Amino acid sequence: MLPTLPLLNDRFLGAAAFRARVGTGYSLLPLRLIALDALRYVLTNFAGEHVVLPKAIARQFIRHELDSNSAVYDELKSKHFLLDDDSTVALDLLAVKYRTKQSLLANFTSLFMFVVTLRCDHSCPYCQVSRQSVDRHAYDMTIAAADRAIDFMFHSPSPAIKVEFQGGESLLNFELIRHIVTRVNDRNVLEGRDIRFVIATNLMCLSDEILSFCKEHDVFISTSLDGPRTLHNQNRPRPGGDSYEVAVAGIGRSREALGADRVAALMTTTEASLSQPVEIVDEYVRQGFNSIFLRPLSPYGFAVKTGLVTGYSIEQWLDFYRRSLEYIVELNYRGIPFREDYSSLILRKILTPYPTGYVDLQSPAGIGISGIVFNYDGDIYASDEARMLAESGDRRFRLGNLHTDSFEEVMSSDNLIDILSETMTECVPMCVDCGF
Repeated sequence: MLPTLPLLNDRFLGAAAFRARVGTGYSLLPLRLIALDALRYVLTNFAGEHVVLPKAIARQFIRHELDSNSAVYDELKSKHFLLDDDSTVALDLLAVKYRTKQSLLANFTSLFMFVVTLRCDHSCPYCQVSRQSVDRHAYDMTIAAADRAIDFMFHSPSPAIKVEFQGGESLLNFELIRHIVTRVNDRNVLEGRDIRFVIATNLMCLSDEILSFCKEHDVFISTSLDGPRTLHNQNRPRPGGDSYEVAVAGIGRSREALGADRVAALMTTTEASLSQPVEIVDEYVRQGFNSIFLRPLSPYGFAVKTGLVTGYSIEQWLDFYRRSLEYIVELNYRGIPFREDYSSLILRKILTPYPTGYVDLQSPAGIGISGIVFNYDGDIYASDEARMLAESGDRRFRLGNLHTDSFEEVMSSDNLIDILSETMTECVPMCVDCGF
């Protein structure tokens, strides 16, 4: 058992609990711990450092009984778990690491997603939004809404801005994409921001004109590839049943026109995917990709209506993920460089003091302060998932509308600030004590 220490107002340990005890020579710096197994604790701190200790040693450390001449003492000191009289640098280093880990907050919102249309020719059963047929132009974003979105975007202080075009099938409203890219670039002559454009597309509307425009303006392409031909066509049906052929041909054309590093692909795991981890990874290798982002189904949109969201259990997903990851490790041992992007993000967070920019793993949550979504109708959402949730009738994460609300009103609204305050793991009950 760890020692019982006096509580301050029955909520917090008193300052005396963290001071060096007489004769021990060291003080505890902020830390959390959790049992890893029957024999070991994991200790972590808010700068992202961690150490695994036998339980007996962890108890000695917490009780200020650790031998200052031991190797464990030196490790804990170097990773900012303790402070002693030998050095005053530890606190400064800890502050630098924490500031680095939270550096994205200083830049504020950097990702702006423009939903230029809800129209789409695909009828993917796991679609997260309420897609519309290709002839329903009422679901296209207007130029007026786009221009207001651009003004809103440039209010962000971020020196780097990513503009992502989404749908539906975004290329069904390519003329608006052309307008936005041109207007943003013209304004950026004075703004001097680092601007990056990405079009999320299923590639069915891809033309030489579009590719030429993308090359001229350094626009990236992001598409979907769920796996081999049969699986992809099953997951992403369209008239003609040839979505795989369209995607693969479009990937090839885009790479030839823009360069291999300007084309990326994402997959979604359906129940049909679970038995094909090796085949899916092999398809990405075959198509010339050097990574894959393994994604489960999201509980929004058609995935709920079709019942796909309950198509497999968490255990089945984790088994699929584990088998995929094991095969990826095997590929690397065989001399084929390939990575799983989500694992890479997790390892970066565990092993380095640097932030990832991945909004799903931020504290507070990256909604609003890292990414903003402009819906086709001018509504502003805190994240892409918030927009998807609204399509199902839950509009709690809607922040405002481009036609009625200013940047200052949206970003300082109680709606957003309440969300952010509730998602700071540094002060959320249970999270604040969790070693992970």
